[in-house]
Amino acid sequence: MTIDRDYAQAKEELYFPISPFMIFPEAYGDFSIYVKKGKHFVLYSRKGELFTERHKTILYENGVEEVYIRSTQRPGFDDYVEQNLARVLLDDAIPIPVRSKVFYCASKTLIKDIMQSKLPGPLNPELHKRLLSVVTTSVRFFCNRNALKAVAALMSHDYQTFTHSSNVFIYTLSILETYHYANEEKTHIGLGALLHDVGKLQIPTTVLNKPGKLNNEEWEMIKAHPIKGVGLCSLVPLHQTAINCILFHHEKCDGTGYPAGLNNEDIPLAAKVVSVADVYDAITSRRPYADAVTPFKALTIMREDMKGSFDDDVFKRFVLILSGANIV
Repeated sequence: MTIDRDYAQAKEELYFPISPFMIFPEAYGDFSIYVKKGKHFVLYSRKGELFTERHKTILYENGVEEVYIRSTQRPGFDDYVEQNLARVLLDDAIPIPVRSKVFYCASKTLIKDIMQSKLPGPLNPELHKRLLSVVTTSVRFFCNRNALKAVAALMSHDYQTFTHSSNVFIYTLSILETYHYANEEKTHIGLGALLHDVGKLQIPTTVLNKPGKLNNEEWEMIKAHPIKGVGLCSLVPLHQTAINCILFHHEKCDGTGYPAGLNNEDIPLAAKVVSVADVYDAITSRRPYADAVTPFKALTIMREDMKGSFDDDVFKRFVLILSGANIV
């Protein structure tokens, strides 16, 4: 173990903490690991060094509950987490709160990468591959009935497209657990939920973040984002179920939604699930044009002020899920 000698730089440079559970024996990471000793950060494992079981045992024997990584090496750590996500989420020896934090960070990072990639060109196959890997593992993780409760404590409700998409994905997976979908089908729906707002990349941020009421032209731009989203996914092999979620998540059961004005029986169930998750997260988040409301108030608004918008069965299931997770 060697001391980081450049104390002046160490004091100025930010570090971020992680649980030792998030470092895996016999795996290499493109980042260094530090422990904190007083006011100083002490180098514990160098970038590119194999992290062994012995490394982990020493931390455990010394009661170390957090290790640190330089913020400048965050991209390397994010890649490492994504590559080892299945190893974390499906390991019952790792506490649920730790796994939940890993999951939420990975999903947010992934959708943020999409939003900051070279889009508005079509989604590329490499990003789709990453999406598919994260969603497939997440579906299996959410089979655990305590997953939503743990993740909910971490969810950001300061509305940004990438945090909103992650939250909608989480709520959607939770609702799907109450139906008899096979994991493959849940994966398709999860992909659709994570990408449901990708079309907003082709809408000016001045419109998306406008604090006041939209004019007719701006509202037509907003209404076009489901179709634009499907267009952005044209080069990747999305299942029709995922495409339905992107295209129809703003349809309403009473036929007043967009882009097609479908009626209840014509809207795919998967899209109805994403719709409920989408509206609930939007209402409970702080947006440029509206303050966040409490979960109970949000559900009241959805039931009373938006009557006819949602599938009754999906909505009832969602209320029960939130109640069971002590969110309402």
